[in-house]
Amino acid sequence: MKSRCPCRWENASATAWSWARHGSVKPGWQSYSLPRIRYDKTYFDKIVASLLPLLEKLTTGRMAELISPNYTDLNDPRPIFDWMQVIRKRAIVYVGLDALSDPEVAGAVGNSMFSDLVSVAGHIYKFGIDDGLPGAVQDQKIPINLHADEFNELMGDEFIPMINKGGGAGIQVTAYTQTLSDIEAKIGNRAKAGQVVGNFNNLFMLRVRETATAELLTRQLPKVDVYSTTLVSGATDSSDPTGSTDFTSNTQDRVSSTSVPLIEPAHIVSLPKGQAFALIEGANLWKIRMPLPAPDPDECMPKDLQTLAQHMRKRYIDGGGEWWISSGTRVLDESLPADLLEQAHQAKTASTTAEEAQP
Repeated sequence: MKSRCPCRWENASATAWSWARHGSVKPGWQSYSLPRIRYDKTYFDKIVASLLPLLEKLTTGRMAELISPNYTDLNDPRPIFDWMQVIRKRAIVYVGLDALSDPEVAGAVGNSMFSDLVSVAGHIYKFGIDDGLPGAVQDQKIPINLHADEFNELMGDEFIPMINKGGGAGIQVTAYTQTLSDIEAKIGNRAKAGQVVGNFNNLFMLRVRETATAELLTRQLPKVDVYSTTLVSGATDSSDPTGSTDFTSNTQDRVSSTSVPLIEPAHIVSLPKGQAFALIEGANLWKIRMPLPAPDPDECMPKDLQTLAQHMRKRYIDGGGEWWISSGTRVLDESLPADLLEQAHQAKTASTTAEEAQP
C-alpha cells in the first residue's frame, strides 16, 4: 500500500503544499518559482474602510448581545431560539429593525435574517418540518406567514429566492412599500425589481402619488367596451310650394361603443383615505373600503406595544409537554362577569333538579 507524504514548493515569495505518491514524485523539499499576488496594506485599508464601521456596529454593544449572544452565559435570562424552533412551535416573532435611525444596520440584520430563513426553507422543502424528531411526517407543511413592512429597506439578493421558491416550504410573503421606485432604487436593477413584483399573486393598492406605481395595477387589467348614446335630430323644408307638407323632421338615437381601460391611473391617485383596489388571484378585481378607527380614545386598547407584550406574558403560558408541540393555553387571570356566573349557576341548578326528578 502506497503512502502519501507532504512536499513543499517554495521560493522567496510563496510557499505551497501538495501531496505526492512514492514512486512518482520524490518526497522532500524542492524549490520552484510560483507567482504571488499581494496587496499593499494602505490599498487594503481603502477597500475595507467602508465596511469596518458597519462591522463595528454589529459586533459591539447591545447589537452584539442581540444577534450574537453568549451561549455559555448562565446569568442571561433571555431565551435563545432559531427559525426552526419558531416554526415548529407556531410562534410569532416581531422584529423592529429601526431603519429610520440606522438604515445600514437595519439592512444588514434584515438581510441576514432573510438569508437564514431561506436556508431553513430549503431544509423544510427537502426533509420536512419535523426532520429528526420521533414520528416525523415528511410531507407535513406549516403555513409560514411573513409580513415585511417597508420591505424595500430589506431588499437584497436574499429576498428573491424566498418569494420565488419559498412557497414549496409553506412561506407566504406579504410585503408593504410606498412606491415601485423604492424597490428599483434599493435593488439597483430594473429586471430584478420586476422579478420581485412578478412573484406576488395578489396586489392591494391604496392611494399612491406615483403614476408608474399606479400603472402596475392598471396595466394588468383588460379594456372594456363602454356604450354611449348620441341624440341626433334635424328638420328639412319642403321644396314643393303647392304641397301639404311644409317640412319634415327626424330624431335618432345612435349607440356607439368605445374601448377604454377599466381603471385609469388617475382613479388610484385620487382614492380617498381607507379605500383601495385589490387584484386577487391574478384576475379578480375588488374595490375595498376599510372602516377607519375613530379618533376617540379607547380604554380597552393598550397604550403601546410593550404594554401589549406584558399583557400577553401574563395571559399566555406553555402547557408543558414536548417542546416541538405547540401546547400553549390561554389562562384567564380575571373572573367572569357576575351575570354570566349567575346564569351558569342557574343552569347547573336546573340540570341537577331535573336529574333528581327522574324516577
